[in-house]
Amino acid sequence: MILVGNAVISDDIKEQFFVCDLEKCKGACCVEGDSGAPLEDSETVILEEIYSIVKDYITEEGRKAIESQGTWVIDKDGDKCTPTIGDNRECAYALYDEKGILKCGIEQAYLDGKIDFKKPISCHLYPIRVKKYDDFEALNYDRWHICSPACTLGSKLGVPVYKFLKDALVRKYGEDWYAELVREIEG
Repeated sequence: MILVGNAVISDDIKEQFFVCDLEKCKGACCVEGDSGAPLEDSETVILEEIYSIVKDYITEEGRKAIESQGTWVIDKDGDKCTPTIGDNRECAYALYDEKGILKCGIEQAYLDGKIDFKKPISCHLYPIRVKKYDDFEALNYDRWHICSPACTLGSKLGVPVYKFLKDALVRKYGEDWYAELVREIEG
């Protein structure tokens, strides 16, 4: 385990390799699972504020799901998350590109400069999952069979999880925190 600030980081984050391979997985993380993307409290407010812009980037089915369920929902575990289409299918904010790859409509609006929110931090940090406790956060590597192409590509390229997720980790914890993480891992 690695300790940086108030975060306890699993050794897997430095030892495992990972680079998303969307050509192979087709964005399966946007459709698999038992609920939508986990959301922080502040993100629920942001989703409400940006929906009028983001709705132009998602599917008609996604718009109908959001209009009937809301811009965010409470899942069966009592956690805030994005709504899903139908019986827990893809995230309502997802869209398919011309290659049949699921992408994030929120992120597409961000890339087009329409909003300044990239996407939920839980999505940006994946395959790291953050568990919050009273005095610290635990960062763990989430092993999921749908990401085996990402593990293969990451190994081939020699990119550990913490390097693949640099931008997301900096977004969540800041440049200084990330620099300390790198010092702890690399010496």
